[in-house]
Amino acid sequence: MSCVEFSADTAFAPNVIPGPTEHEPCRRAGCDCPKVRPESGFLPQLFNMTLSFEDFPTGRVGTFGPRHVTREEILAFATEFDPQPMHLDEEAAGRSMLNGLAGSGWHLCAIIMRMMFDGFIGRTASLGSPGVNELRWLAPLRPGDDLMLDVDVVEARISKSRPETGIVTFKAVARNAAGQILCEMVSPIIVSRRGPVAAEEVR
Repeated sequence: MSCVEFSADTAFAPNVIPGPTEHEPCRRAGCDCPKVRPESGFLPQLFNMTLSFEDFPTGRVGTFGPRHVTREEILAFATEFDPQPMHLDEEAAGRSMLNGLAGSGWHLCAIIMRMMFDGFIGRTASLGSPGVNELRWLAPLRPGDDLMLDVDVVEARISKSRPETGIVTFKAVARNAAGQILCEMVSPIIVSRRGPVAAEEVR
């Protein structure tokens, strides 16, 4: 299984830092990724800092990928979590409305979550999510797909009940290599605000 990579044009708004691409070989255990992980576009310290509510104004967060999806992982996920025939059996899938073997929608959601985590949530002061506002599966996930993920902030507001936090609503759109949209997900995340600002308003 290959790891998630940042695309070369990834940019966190408003922290767009133009400059040459720096590369670091992927060293994830079990990763068969033949490429490198670009750490381009950002000063090194931005990858060590914790992102707070103030780092997520409305607009594009970034584009992440590609993430290669194998037939083996589609079958493995379906066997354990969603063993419907269209996710497990080629002949049954061919007779289904999906017209061929396709990954579970929940598998695609799990991949999206991992891409978001590797892209920015893993270094965000996230306190969790109250749920998913909207989820649409628009086209099947196929074996061999290379996924790209566009993430935008559609709303960012300070919590009324907990002013030391903010609620950032993200829209994630997953596409295959042909540019076809497979899934759209809109979900809020509760994010801590920067200490001095939050402390002043709580008092």
